[in-house]
Amino acid sequence: MPSSLSATRRRLLASTASLALASSAGCLQQIGFERKSAWRDPPLVSDRPDGVYIPAITEGMNMYGRTTAGRYGVALMYSYPHRFWTLAGQKKQKTPVEPDDDIHLMASLWDTKTKQPLPIDSGVTISIRRDGELVTQEVAYPMISQQMGLHYGSNYSLDGEGEYTADVTIGGMSLRRTGSFTDAFGSVKTATFPFTFRTDEIYDISIGQPKNGGTSGAIDPVSMNGVPTGRTSLIDTIPDHHIGTRVADDAHFDVFIMTDTDINRQSNNNPDTPYLAVSARTPYNNIILPMMQIDATISQHDESIATKTLTRTLDPTLGYHYGTSIPAFIHQSNTMSNEFTLEITTAIPPQIARHDGYETAFMNMNPVSLTFQMR
Repeated sequence: MPSSLSATRRRLLASTASLALASSAGCLQQIGFERKSAWRDPPLVSDRPDGVYIPAITEGMNMYGRTTAGRYGVALMYSYPHRFWTLAGQKKQKTPVEPDDDIHLMASLWDTKTKQPLPIDSGVTISIRRDGELVTQEVAYPMISQQMGLHYGSNYSLDGEGEYTADVTIGGMSLRRTGSFTDAFGSVKTATFPFTFRTDEIYDISIGQPKNGGTSGAIDPVSMNGVPTGRTSLIDTIPDHHIGTRVADDAHFDVFIMTDTDINRQSNNNPDTPYLAVSARTPYNNIILPMMQIDATISQHDESIATKTLTRTLDPTLGYHYGTSIPAFIHQSNTMSNEFTLEITTAIPPQIARHDGYETAFMNMNPVSLTFQMR
């Protein structure tokens, strides 16, 4: 590490006292904000809301490159080592920056044909070599951040400055795929990125200090040469099928019911069977919330007709969503009324790591409901 910080870090250190991040002045050492560890654990706002909020510190990023691996588009970005929070079931755990962490690497994945972002459940690994020798190999966590959106990343230790090669290996996707995605993304693919690591380039990455840190809201995603940020736009794509939006612990659930879809044809050979799709997203930035377990109960006149666990699905039109065909309630309803109630229960919250601003949301998700009519 260099003996002194760059101007970017010096400005941050000099101005930190003005931040309303702690209950009293002169407590920077208590939160680990010293010269040699300025990027290790930057301060959090003192009173974080139970929901999505604007972080106290925003850190920029740069790109090492973008390429393709089969049908995957892959980009590799880097920034300061970051803290983040991981989730195992309902248990959240902070992952701090370790003393030997040198860099935070982030991989974005998308389909080169449709430009759809690809939340996958099969694992992404980043292996780093120098002169052909393995330096480090770590699983890249599926993550969401306000600036980067949906990506796969972690902190990595390197062997000093110099030339490296990063291999981003994408596991074969076990997620249900439909439409033109049915036979895609099934095999393991690797994207390779040669890069040069220089500490001065890390230190010179921009740092922001939003004036309204700690308030409800989100920082806009950063545009990185057209790399998708993992947003969903289903309301705009199929507005005629949208039956409502409900919110649970700041997660927005957009609900759609449609017929005559490729999913129905593949699942039932009956295009008239209604298909229920739930798209889960963050507020403000509409970042996809993947890797949840969602149960749906349809009832009529307070009597339950059908309960199903929705299937995590990747479709070229609907994107990543939770869905199921729902023929049961059509056949079992014995009344002339076509009005029904849908209750959405989150059995498992999004099993995705979170950066500052998202770690207090999408955890305690109470059931939500809406009424709808079959057309």
